[in-house]
Amino acid sequence: MSTNGVVKQQTFRKLGLDSRLVNALASEGIETTFPIQASTIPDALAGHDILGRGQTGSGKTLAFGLSVLHNIRTFNPKPGRPVALVLAPTRELAQQINEVISKLARTINHKSILVAGGLPITKQIAALKKPNSIVVATPGRLLDLVKRNHLSLDDVQIVVLDEADQMSDMGFLPDVRRILNLVKLKGQRLLFSATLDKEVDVIVKQYLSNPVTHQVADSLDTSTRSAHYLFVINHEDKVSISSQIASRDGKAIFFTRTKRGADRLSANLANLGVHVGTLHGGKSQSVRTRTLADFKTQESGVLVATDVAARGIHVDDVDLVVHFDAAADHKDYLHRSGRTARAGKGGRVVTLITKREQKSVGTITQRAGVEPKVIRVEPMDQELVKITGAKKPSGKPIRVPVTEVKKTTKPTHRRNRKPSSHSRSRGRSGKREFAKSGSKRSN
Repeated sequence: MSTNGVVKQQTFRKLGLDSRLVNALASEGIETTFPIQASTIPDALAGHDILGRGQTGSGKTLAFGLSVLHNIRTFNPKPGRPVALVLAPTRELAQQINEVISKLARTINHKSILVAGGLPITKQIAALKKPNSIVVATPGRLLDLVKRNHLSLDDVQIVVLDEADQMSDMGFLPDVRRILNLVKLKGQRLLFSATLDKEVDVIVKQYLSNPVTHQVADSLDTSTRSAHYLFVINHEDKVSISSQIASRDGKAIFFTRTKRGADRLSANLANLGVHVGTLHGGKSQSVRTRTLADFKTQESGVLVATDVAARGIHVDDVDLVVHFDAAADHKDYLHRSGRTARAGKGGRVVTLITKREQKSVGTITQRAGVEPKVIRVEPMDQELVKITGAKKPSGKPIRVPVTEVKKTTKPTHRRNRKPSSHSRSRGRSGKREFAKSGSKRSN
């Protein structure tokens, strides 16, 4: 069964949700739904398996979070035996999902915990010794804790797979299949994905039972709410133009293709007087968490990030995305661009290219279904200022605090190294949570 098209906005109170959840939303000023929420919640409350098609920023977290919480509200979980499970591809995304769900869970006397690689496993083991209704997890760490007998999936009634297409891109679907094979066959499944690539389609056919498909036009693609531009520039002007864009009022995210490129751009911007934070896989988890939290609380600021952050960053008031380095393919372009035009708002997306790059980037945007306006710009010219709000930077260097990077072991010859099963598991739930498999690029 499938439902498509535009769904009228309505109030959460009319969806049949537990009144405590509705009141909690109202206390935060949230009373009306986004299309994906109005569309999926009634069928999810009725117990149907759900296949939700939509990009990030469409309101999926509340759509599945409220449904899960309503459906488990009468359950009494046992220690280490959750009744609901939410799987996410990256720990940043898992963290943000858990922030939303755990706050709502408390209103109905339930608890949600985070289980993700790169975070202290001892704290997670301690938390699992208490009753927790929902576990929000990345696949590798979840399986690690199951293998160590700290977590059982025997009581899980509902499983949510968020960003299933990214799980496929990152090579996690074998782990997802192992997890789904451990839970009840007749439980409820809610799968959300922007695309239905071959591997995701296999999961749908094998593990979802007569799913109701929801493909709401308003939630399909944030690119339709963004204005897209290709700025053709001289290579020698790239840093100065970037600093002028970064000095604007408002929040912006700049994407680079490598960790080194992100660090270099951040250093250049800070030296010119721009408040900037850096997010990539070479930073420790505590630094990534702090950097993202600081960015969220600022009225104006810049975050420089690699592609590993393209899906993990969920900040509703980012009104500009800059592809400092062009995206490698159309998927990366859409995922980066999806950091703006969130929560029903508009946004702008700018790609900085040289004349030589125009053809290849044009092919990428065409495959992404985007028709950007191509404009030749120079430092502080009229079009640059009009479109981005560019300003001249202060030129007063801002001291960037020294932050820890992700700890690494001393290099050893691979042939002499005999990793334990624990170290292999930790690698899967750690580094792989933040980087696509393969050697396409370094993030």
